[in-house]
Amino acid sequence: MNVLLINPLRKNEIIGNNPSIIEEERGYNPPLGLLYIAGYLEKYAKHNITVIDSQVEKLDYSSLESRVRSIRPDIVGITAMTMTMIDVIKTVDIVKSLDSNIKVILGGPHVHLFPEETIDLKGVDYLVLGEGEVTFKELLDSVNDKSRLRDIPGLVFKDNGKIINTGVRPLIKNIDEVPFPARHMVSYKKYTSLLSKGNIVTTIFTSRGCPYKCTFCDRPHLGKMFRARSPENVVQELEECVKMGIDNFLFYDDTFSVNKKRVIDICKEIIKRKLNIDWDIRTRVDNVNEEMLRLMKKAGCNGIHYGIETGSEKILKVLDKGITIEQANRIFELTRKYRIPTLAYFMIGNPTETIDDINTTFKVMKMLKPDYVHLTILTPFPGTKIYFDGLKSGIIKKDYWREFAKNPSPDFVPPHWDEIFNKNELKDLLIKGYKGFYMRPSYVFKKILDLKSFNEFKKKAVAGFKVFAMN
Repeated sequence: MNVLLINPLRKNEIIGNNPSIIEEERGYNPPLGLLYIAGYLEKYAKHNITVIDSQVEKLDYSSLESRVRSIRPDIVGITAMTMTMIDVIKTVDIVKSLDSNIKVILGGPHVHLFPEETIDLKGVDYLVLGEGEVTFKELLDSVNDKSRLRDIPGLVFKDNGKIINTGVRPLIKNIDEVPFPARHMVSYKKYTSLLSKGNIVTTIFTSRGCPYKCTFCDRPHLGKMFRARSPENVVQELEECVKMGIDNFLFYDDTFSVNKKRVIDICKEIIKRKLNIDWDIRTRVDNVNEEMLRLMKKAGCNGIHYGIETGSEKILKVLDKGITIEQANRIFELTRKYRIPTLAYFMIGNPTETIDDINTTFKVMKMLKPDYVHLTILTPFPGTKIYFDGLKSGIIKKDYWREFAKNPSPDFVPPHWDEIFNKNELKDLLIKGYKGFYMRPSYVFKKILDLKSFNEFKKKAVAGFKVFAMN
């Protein structure tokens, strides 16, 4: 069979409450979910596999249609994120208009949250719940026999109009057994980032699942159980990427350093193999220590993205973040000691948050002295505790996300937490926070001194102009 996997366009992405200067300039991340499935199928199945990343290839709908027509797929799998559902539906329409017999499969966090609503959408034949590698392969093996499909965990489909949900497949315990993502199937040399020194960047997962319980976050399709790859397995993937010419990496784990010993062992393995690479991680200030920072720097770590979220101790408790500002200040000082650049994540518009809390956040943003900040307005996302609390209290008036899942509409506006501030007030405060951080003369002068190349200057100049032009 000809199997086509599509990362859809983002022409109609629901941006909602999260305009972001940093994220806009990061470039594009490889669609690792699809590439993991492609790698699994390449190893364990006998099908012709093609991957289209519409985003990095900068396709429009006409060129996407031409690509699909030329491939003539029997099966099309599409990544479904809640924020890109308008584009997902347009992609489904293109596929079915070319040949209604093509089977369309959706996977990703959206279908896990809203299986019944999604399988009811026109043109959708199957959903893959949770981790998709094994389920997708077994679906292909039995796609023409619905009686066998009922025995495959992780599927949703219709049989004579009745929705069949076979339940979520148990999580993969040993993720070392999962083949590496098939990066060679996409234009991997086009992936770049504002925050990297090199031109070719890729993301990499070294673990799945996050054990923390922040009220604003939910990763339902990967579970709460932290499952980590072995250091040897991780560095083997890095080594394969280096052979492809990739030497810049963003470790895209929700929290990279949950297991400190594993991080240290990964660093030692990178050093042992003499890999000349740069890499960033995303983590928390409460699971980093000096030994780890020292070895990470030696192994090529060139950036740490810390989730701080707020400068208010009161709001940290509301978000169930489990950290303190004192911890954050100490770890940022330690990170500077080892000259590792930092990106700090902050939000405003949180439950019970007052103007004093927000001003405290802006002060802490400067006090921590990160190299970059990523400031957003809280969006209560589906599946999160904050969203359910908002529905229960009446602050969120109706189940917006479920209604959107039933009928994705381009004019949908995600809810915000309007207990104290309205959306326009929060937007004004967001702009104040961004300009207050990035437009400081001391910050601008330091960044000019830090520039290493004209290409870096161009990328950062664009981001800087967007901050200046915000209104």
